[in-house]
Amino acid sequence: MAKNIAIFASGSGTNAENIIRYFRVKGGAQVVLVVTNRKDAYVAERARRLQVPCVYQPKEEWAEGNNVLALLEEKSVDFIVLAGFLARIPDRLLRAYPDRIVNIHPSLLPKFGGKGMYGNRVHEAVLAAGEAESGITIHYINEHYDEGTVIAQYRCPVLPTDTAEELAQRVHSLEYEYYPKEIEVLMKNDE
Repeated sequence: MAKNIAIFASGSGTNAENIIRYFRVKGGAQVVLVVTNRKDAYVAERARRLQVPCVYQPKEEWAEGNNVLALLEEKSVDFIVLAGFLARIPDRLLRAYPDRIVNIHPSLLPKFGGKGMYGNRVHEAVLAAGEAESGITIHYINEHYDEGTVIAQYRCPVLPTDTAEELAQRVHSLEYEYYPKEIEVLMKNDE
């Protein structure tokens, strides 16, 4: 039986779209809901075009978690995938979905993680530190930013001439290739 996935996203939604399209082709799971905490997030437009319901949850309603939990239950969501989601997950959701909420981070955690470390901020920090490699970390989440159990890491080189944007492109390529595949493995292991 196919698993139901909810994607939480705060921004453009390229990873969300990639995951939706991946499972439409592969099967085994389907994205039944997109949740955003930003009214102007472009992920809402991507979800609309892909005919996936998208719900905006304002900050006031988000922190408590009751409305989101009710939505997840209504859609029979089995698994939550964070894809560029920039808000802390309420404890209520952490308790309702233990080891069933995953995140992707654009560095090799534990390096360059934590509150405020997202997007180009991460890539700029990697470059400033003179790292030879970067990559992605796919991990379960807990009550602390970027500290949950690591599921997988994938690496790419940091070139001496890299700008944050060039490094971001290589990291995004890893995200698009590996995040849906790792989610698929998790879905199969959860059967």
